[in-house]
Amino acid sequence: MSIFSKIAAGEIPSYCCAQNEEFYAFLDINPLQKGHTLVIPRREVDYIFDLEDDEIGRMHIFAAHVARAIKQVIPCVKVGVAVLGLEVPHAHIHLVPMQSEKDMRFTNPKLEFTAEEMQATADAIRAAFEAE
Repeated sequence: MSIFSKIAAGEIPSYCCAQNEEFYAFLDINPLQKGHTLVIPRREVDYIFDLEDDEIGRMHIFAAHVARAIKQVIPCVKVGVAVLGLEVPHAHIHLVPMQSEKDMRFTNPKLEFTAEEMQATADAIRAAFEAE
């Protein structure tokens, strides 16, 4: 079982931003920007393009709703999307609030926030997601 599967199952704590029966969104603990969120399928699949076509579509629709919630909470021009998939063997989408394209460089130093800041950010995103 991957670390992301354990997070989605509640076995490892996370800062949950949104969830449904198929997908789970949580704050990245090594964020590029405040509000950097990961969207994963609950079904453990290593490579995003190994998901069924309709599942990929639903995952992107779910991610779009999460991105709109992020944009409501975090001041940004847009929410960037990236699919890398090399660091954890579980399909995932990065949603990163951006002021410019530089904010999406994964070689940038990672930011640090207190547990309280992370929880407040996750709570605000979740509230905006649920209100949508």
